[in-house]
Amino acid sequence: MSPYALSILLSSLSLGTMLTFISNHWFMAWMGLEINTLAIIPLMTKLHHQRAIEAATKYFLIQASASALILCSSTINAWFTGEWTITNIQTPLPLIMLTIALSMKLGIAPFHLWMPDVLQGLNLLTCLILSTWQKLASMTLLIMTHQLLNSNMLIIMALLSTLIGGWGGINQTQLRKIMAYSSIAHMGWMILILTFLPHLMMMNLFIYLIMTMSMFMMLIHFNSLNINKLTVSWIKNPILTSFMMITLMSLGGLPPTSGFIPKWLILQEITKQGLMTLASLMALSALLSLFFYLRLSYAVSLTSSPNVLNSKIYWRFKNYTLNPLPTTIVLSSMLLPITPLMINLFL
Repeated sequence: MSPYALSILLSSLSLGTMLTFISNHWFMAWMGLEINTLAIIPLMTKLHHQRAIEAATKYFLIQASASALILCSSTINAWFTGEWTITNIQTPLPLIMLTIALSMKLGIAPFHLWMPDVLQGLNLLTCLILSTWQKLASMTLLIMTHQLLNSNMLIIMALLSTLIGGWGGINQTQLRKIMAYSSIAHMGWMILILTFLPHLMMMNLFIYLIMTMSMFMMLIHFNSLNINKLTVSWIKNPILTSFMMITLMSLGGLPPTSGFIPKWLILQEITKQGLMTLASLMALSALLSLFFYLRLSYAVSLTSSPNVLNSKIYWRFKNYTLNPLPTTIVLSSMLLPITPLMINLFL
């Protein structure tokens, strides 16, 4: 792809998300979502592969349907209230349509089926953009309207997302599908706490973005698309392989990594609300996700393929430039001591 075309597409991605950030009008927010969607389609299809074309087609159909639902719900709301303000939705039908539309855009269960198939057909860099930046605009709309949405419906969808995200990733061998189910499970945790503490949800989103960026950047570095390729990653860069294991444990939510912070605080808040059964189910669903993270850690650190002796020093002859990766690795593994400071920052 031409550098000029790439710069225009990346600028359009930023413009669409920023337009949704600053908008208070449903039509402006819808325009931002459409610009965002149309800008990423060429990035998906730049490989000119059948799987990439299929993934881009699925993504376009799902996002177009969700955008149509958003526009339809805002139009119905404007018909009843006479306003296009995002935070002024009073009738039940637009609220239900808006919840379904945002769930489709974010890949929240039971509207999650498109996400593993779409990520499987893309390259790792586009998967990184789709799993991180593309969620920001929809999450902004969800945060702005969370007080109007049905809390029971959000809790049920959150529990379904964590369970499906855990069960779906257990039997997978493709890393892109595993990261897709990991995203579904993390979305469940964010949606759960949204109705109680929105600032905690924002902190959870920040930590999720850091961890996912670290993981995808390491996968890009090793060019690993399945579990079998992870078994030889230690030959290429032993130090980075060790940090990959720590990042996987952070995604699983094990202490003392950064991924433990949101799960700990969310379970604490849910317990304070008296929802003991829900807190227990969420904790048990986290064990499902932890299983395939441990499986990946085992493949990374505790297995080795038969190689000649000279291949073990392969990493000495490569000069890799990974500028943002050290920062994201540190943030995804060492934020636990500054948890009180983070809570005050996101209040």
